[in-house]
Amino acid sequence: MKIKTLAIALALTAAPSLALASGCMYGKEKQAMSCAAGTAYDSATKTCLPLST
Repeated sequence: MKIKTLAIALALTAAPSLALASGCMYGKEKQAMSCAAGTAYDSATKTCLPLST
């Protein structure tokens, strides 16, 4: 009985740490910039500029 109680206590103690470890990259993912048709991304100004033909 003591081993079962100890195992449950250990699992409940470790659960928040494991949950936080899986989410450590939250908000740090990078997404590619996409512009509307007829425009191109300018990395200097970090905006979409119309394409000149």
